[in-house]
Amino acid sequence: MQGFQDVFKRTEIKYILRIDQYEALMERLQGIAKIDQYGETDILNIYYDTPEFSLIRSSLEKPVYKEKLRLRSYGIPKEETTSFIEIKKKYKGVVYKRRIDAPYSRAKGYLEGRNDLLQKSQIKSEIDAFRTGYQGLRPAMAISYKRIALAGIQDPNLRITFDRQIRWRTDRLDLRAGAAGEDLLKEGERLMEVKIANAFPMELSRIFSELGIFPGSFSKYGEGYLTMMKRSAAVACQTPDAAAASELGNRENLGYAS
Repeated sequence: MQGFQDVFKRTEIKYILRIDQYEALMERLQGIAKIDQYGETDILNIYYDTPEFSLIRSSLEKPVYKEKLRLRSYGIPKEETTSFIEIKKKYKGVVYKRRIDAPYSRAKGYLEGRNDLLQKSQIKSEIDAFRTGYQGLRPAMAISYKRIALAGIQDPNLRITFDRQIRWRTDRLDLRAGAAGEDLLKEGERLMEVKIANAFPMELSRIFSELGIFPGSFSKYGEGYLTMMKRSAAVACQTPDAAAASELGNRENLGYAS
């Protein structure tokens, strides 16, 4: 997919916006940033982790260094659709992302140990080392959302993204299953990320202050994992019959029950 970068190094700052803040901000951003050529995009991800969820558990402890491995597609893929295998690392607040592309079926098979990739590259070597370092990696959670991305008009390194309908699931861990899952945001909310390579723009800082927009901490995979663990703890405290009924209700709500 021409136009997609393979290597990133930047600072990413996250914000949760109410619908009124989002609408006001979009008006104020005119002249500063504009929607990129892709418009609103459906982004689908599978996060890979150990059976003990060691990667996300470590990440939630907010260490100086953390990393994740995921498979991503833009829209529901077919077997030959270009997809991306990504390693995302964060060190002292700076995000480093490395990725390679491959047909979806080959990329998924590679991550699950059924085949290798045809291409050889430095990034593939890094992914190979990641998989060797974390034994037992397997599909752990699907995360999907709709994204609008803005690029800076004067500053090409400025990027602002708005995500809505952020959903998670632990069943049907195949991107061809689409965006089914449970919402992580309230109705109308947006997750905004400001991605910068240099200093934070003063004009943006002023606008955010006037609109009451302040940074926060939000990991899509992390929030999905925490929700999953809370639900598991609640089920564990119920009687066997009540736990089974609760689990059936959850599966029906997510559209998984047969």
